[in-house]
Amino acid sequence: MLVRTLKKFVLIMLVVVAYQNWGKIEHFFSPDTALASQTQLQAKVVLYATDWCGYCKQTRRFLDSKGIAYKEFDIEKSAEGRKAYEALGGRGIPLIDVNGTLIRGFSPNEILAALK
Repeated sequence: MLVRTLKKFVLIMLVVVAYQNWGKIEHFFSPDTALASQTQLQAKVVLYATDWCGYCKQTRRFLDSKGIAYKEFDIEKSAEGRKAYEALGGRGIPLIDVNGTLIRGFSPNEILAALK
């Protein structure tokens, strides 16, 4: 009984670790093509976020998994970031500026479309 419970616990922990590192795992098995990577390297991406926001964390994880370089402002800690966020209309987080295209909320498809 104890062994079965321990096996279930280990399996659950493996699933949790895999979920938390899915971006790295996905990138390992299907790296971006050279052309897509080149486009992403030339893009200017700015993320306005907070530490506690779950969608902000998903956005960071997504950008990191795709190898997209970005500058991040924590709108609660950075006066410069807060000012820029408010100048852009500042409704909700995350707010992502991709080459001048504003994306409100976590939307992988919109981010990828704005990078093209």
